[in-house]
Amino acid sequence: QVQLVESGGGLVQAGDSLRLSCAASGRTFSNNAMGWFRQAPGKEREIVSAISGSGRVTYYEDSVKGRFTISRDNAKNTLYLQMNSLKPEDTASYSCAADGRLSPMAVPRTPSAYDYWGQGTQVTVSS
Repeated sequence: QVQLVESGGGLVQAGDSLRLSCAASGRTFSNNAMGWFRQAPGKEREIVSAISGSGRVTYYEDSVKGRFTISRDNAKNTLYLQMNSLKPEDTASYSCAADGRLSPMAVPRTPSAYDYWGQGTQVTVSS
């Protein structure tokens, strides 16, 4: 059974940092694209960042460029999102996702491109 389990969320103040982790089990995703999505109450799920299976290609949503960094440790089958200079508008439930297809260079940006999802971890940023 494939599982993605996020951790690292919490309540922080504006300007603080958090590091989210997504541990995968049940299969390896070392050659698969993975991504972070977020959804705030009353809003649609949106992509935050994605990374190719090789780790050489990344994508960031405009509002997080320069503040967030996505990375992966294929030996640990784990995806990370380092979030710095957090803003109240970053408040959302953050979920990781994995593409079931081999994708060494692709960075899918739509939720429908991903086959596996975690349950999410809440990030709340107070002003």
